[in-house]
Order: sequence, then structure tokens, then C-alpha cells
Amino acid sequence: MAVSQVFDRPASQSFYAVAGRLLFIENHEPQLRKPVVELFAGWQLTPLSFPDRTPDIRIEFSCGDSRPHIPPDLDQFEIAEGGQCYTDRSDFYLALGSAVIHLENGGQIRVRVWFEELPEQQDPLLARATSFAVCAALRRFGVFELHSAGMVHPDSEEGVLIIGPSGSGKSTLALQLAVSGWPYLSDDELLLSLVGGEVEARGFRSFFAVRGAAAGFKTCFEPDTVFAAGRRMKVSPGVLLFATVSGEQKTRLNRLTQAESMARLIRACPWATYDTSIAGANLELLSKLARQTRAFDLHAGRDLLASGYASDTLCRILV
Repeated sequence: MAVSQVFDRPASQSFYAVAGRLLFIENHEPQLRKPVVELFAGWQLTPLSFPDRTPDIRIEFSCGDSRPHIPPDLDQFEIAEGGQCYTDRSDFYLALGSAVIHLENGGQIRVRVWFEELPEQQDPLLARATSFAVCAALRRFGVFELHSAGMVHPDSEEGVLIIGPSGSGKSTLALQLAVSGWPYLSDDELLLSLVGGEVEARGFRSFFAVRGAAAGFKTCFEPDTVFAAGRRMKVSPGVLLFATVSGEQKTRLNRLTQAESMARLIRACPWATYDTSIAGANLELLSKLARQTRAFDLHAGRDLLASGYASDTLCRILV
């Protein structure tokens, strides 16, 4: 069900390209324009001035007015990260704190992002709601997100995906490898798609964020200016590392079967089952990824923090 709203303020408009898709961003709240533009600048999206084709995705931002109406007869469920989803396998709503995101399927995918109150520039809700809007739209075009760091093996050029939730050591291991000369793809989130029958991974967030000693504090920097090997925009994955921090001195790697790898991928990609309208395509891609790669459980020990140890160990094991 579409929600009609009347806006008495002029909208700011911009275009971005990502993974072969064109996004049209329309902002009806002037005070939201700067934080939204800065948020998009931190992602690997290419800004465009005068695109020569019709956008695939339209995302609209608004604030205040009345809360969008969610029809009462939709299927609903909670998501693990917090929030309530409502869907009829066509339209899709997510109530996320004081925000509501509404995706409409049609010739052009349209997503409306509404905030009850104007979010602050550093408000995590702004980043989370916007990220959901972009990723939910891209899923309709066969581009699926994965919470994972991504590095490139310096010898084989294979993509090595380091998969795990926050606190599992993804960024720490990615930093150790990047310092040792491994090209960088992402330290947090990847976009996966099928290209020529193979899974291709590309980075989503453009900056590298390292958690500092203070709780919640992160240092962010541009990889191309810090790491000698620089950044790769996309890669063909060849290795999956499902990471956990063991607390032990020595790191352990256990080879996984294809079935075990698939089970872990499904756990790492909850939207492959949450978002039922694209679940089949998402699961097909994960199955292809499991067949395409060698997978390991990585129990990260304290030895990975030693200079060069992570690179030497993985280069030896992943030959």
C-alpha cells in the first residue's frame, strides 16, 4: 500500500551507481541532506551528475509529519538485530526504532525512509536505516550483502572473506593482513553478486574502521592512503574464514565441508530467509559461494597480533 505525503519543501536530488545499478536519492528534509550525502560518501558508491538512463532504484528521505501507515494484515516478524518487519511478499516495511522504511516493488524499486525526528549526524539510526534501504533495494537486483571483511591473497589473487559478527576479529585480522601487503577489499561489509556464473564480491564501506581502547571508539581512515597494496574494488572469492576470537595463544584453523560452509553462510546472512521475496535467489548465490570456495573455521589466537604472523600463517595454509 503506497503512502501519500505532501511536501512543502523543495527536495534535494542526487544519483549514485553501484554494482551496475543506478540509484536516485531524493531528500525532502533540507537538514538531512548533508548527513545523508556524507554517509553515502563513506560507501563505495559512484556519484553521477547527469545519468543517461532511468534509475533502477529510487530512495526518498523525509522527517516528521505523520508516521507511515503499515497495513494490519501483513505477515510480521522480529529480526535479530532489532526491529519489526511486515511484508506481503511484495511491499516490505521495517519499523526500526523511530524510523520506518517502506520498500515498494514495481517497475522501479522505490524505498521511503521516514524519521519521526530529525536524526543527529552521528546517530547510528541514520546509518542503519539508510544502509537497510540501499541493501534491501539492491537485493531485488541480485546483489546481496554479507557481514564480512574481504582481502586479496597477494600470490594467488584469490579473495579471502573473513566472516563473523561484530567482535569476532574481522577488522583486526584484515588490518594485520593489509599491513603485510595484502590488497584490501573491505573490513566490514561486502556486496555479493553472480557474474558470468561465479560469485563476485565488492566492498560496500570505503573507509577502514579500527576499534580503539575506549569503548565504542573507532578510528577511521582511507585504505589507499595507508596501505601499500591499496584497495581492490571487486574480487572472486576463493577462501572463506568464519572467525571467532578464541582467547587462546595459538590460532587454529579447521577445514569445513561444503554443507558446513553453507550452514554458516545462512547464519551470517539472515536476510536470505527474512526477505522471502528474494530468498530463493539469495540462497542460490550462497550455495554457489560455498561450492566456489574452500572454507575454514578460524579460532583466532593472540599470536595473530604478532607482526607478519597472520600473513605468513595464512599464506602457508591457504596455498
